[in-house]
Order: sequence, then C-alpha cells, then structure tokens
Amino acid sequence: MTLDEKIKSAMVDVHDFPKPGIVYKDITPIFQDPALSLEILEQLEYTYRNAGIEAIVGLESRGFLFAMPLAIRLGVPFVMIRKKGKLPRACYTVNYSLEYGQSAIEMHTDALAKGQRVLIHDDVLATGGTAGAAAELVLMSGAEVAGFSFLVELSFLKGRERLEKYSERVVTFARF
Repeated sequence: MTLDEKIKSAMVDVHDFPKPGIVYKDITPIFQDPALSLEILEQLEYTYRNAGIEAIVGLESRGFLFAMPLAIRLGVPFVMIRKKGKLPRACYTVNYSLEYGQSAIEMHTDALAKGQRVLIHDDVLATGGTAGAAAELVLMSGAEVAGFSFLVELSFLKGRERLEKYSERVVTFARF
C-alpha cells in the first residue's frame, strides 16, 4: 500500500463539523498508528533533508505534530504559529478567511531571521487561507517562504493555487 493509501485509510470523515455542510477530514487516527506516523516523518525528512530549509513553521495545532520532530531531525529551529492571543511576547498578526469563517494567527516577531529559508507545515491544505496567512507572517519577519508541506490536500478547494504566489514548492502526501 502506498503512503497516500495508508494516510487515506487511517482518516475519518466527520460530517457537519465544525458547522453544517462541512465534511471534516480528521487525521487524528494517524497518530494512533506509530508505524504510519514514523513512515510519514521519515518521508518528510527524506523530502527536505537537502532542500536548504533553515527553519520550520508549524501551524496550530496539528501542524505542530510533525513540524517539531522534523525540525529536530533536520537540526533547524521550530517556530509556532498560533491563534491570536496565545503567544506571550510581541507578535506579528494576520487576519484571514477560512472556508467556514474568519480567524487570526500570530508569530513572535523575533522567531525568524531576515533571509532565513522557512518551510511552512500543516496537516491539511484546504482553501489555503491559514497557510497563506502563515506565509504573510514569514514575509513580515523578513524571512523567505521556501515551501509548504501538508499531509493531506483537498484539491477540489484549490488551496494550492493560492499558495503558489509564495512558493512553487507545495508538497502533499495524500490528495482528495
């Protein structure tokens, strides 16, 4: 079975979450499978080992789960992007639209260095709103978006198109 097939078979569709009409792709069962989680982490490491990545940004909260161990394996800093009001020091803030509402995310102003090549990682690429907002935070810091990484892409929502203005390197391991 391919990695794409393994990821898809582990996921669960949750209807009408977080609001009616949405079919939420729940990746949390992946974390109950240590062998699959390790395979994903190893594939991420293989993909980015020689890509010149100098920092990895993980998006709250499921983006943290692979971004942090990947940063450790690559020997680069891990940077959290969190929902507004969750970080304790001075932050850059970006407001953005989700497929089901509005939100804001933040990153510490001292988290990245000017010119640093940054990989942005999250669990699911849907409309690209959250990842695009993360890219704006990276750019506010003076760093460079080196690429995006996701476990799953909901290609019918065309989020990839929204992100390609920041980087042509958008990597996903499973697509719907």
